[in-house]
Formats: sequence, C-alpha cells, structure tokens
Amino acid sequence: MKYALTVAAVLVVALGVAGIVHGEADDSPGLQLLGVVLVLGAVVFGIRNLRGGS
Repeated sequence: MKYALTVAAVLVVALGVAGIVHGEADDSPGLQLLGVVLVLGAVVFGIRNLRGGS
C-alpha cells in the first residue's frame, strides 16, 4: 500500500507540472498556482509516506 501511495504522489507531481506548463502557455496564473500547489503537496505527502510519518 505504501508504494501505491508513492506512485500516486508521483502521478500527481506529473499532473501539477503539466498544469504549470499549460498555465504558462495560456498565460493563466491561477492554473500555474494550482500546479505549484499540487506539486508541493504531492512532494510533501510522498516524503512523509516514505519516511513513515503520520
């Protein structure tokens, strides 16, 4: 289960990066912000998941 959550976090990072790129192309600061929030949240979640935090 731990690895499935880590894979999900990696996929969310990819989705966030895609949001940042598409937001940049469309000149949409809101989409860029959502992408950054997704990436940061997924990275924090993935690190906590791998370290065994609650």
